Amino acid sequence: MGIGDKFDEMKDKAKDALGKHGDKAEQGVDRAGGFVDEKTGGQHSERIQQGTEKAKEGLRNFGEQQQ
Repeated sequence: MGIGDKFDEMKDKAKDALGKHGDKAEQGVDRAGGFVDEKTGGQHSERIQQGTEKAKEGLRNFGEQQQ
């Protein structure tokens, strides 16, 4: 089994996990965004919100991809 095969296996496991637990991953992204927003004193709230939405969209798209 080569490194490419191992990468594909890990990718498939990640897709499966996101398919089953995508809500938990999105909650983690929201928590991270809230943490960063708090640490920056709310100075970049709009950008942080945009970033978290893009990250959650990417997670959803990745989790929904067919193997």
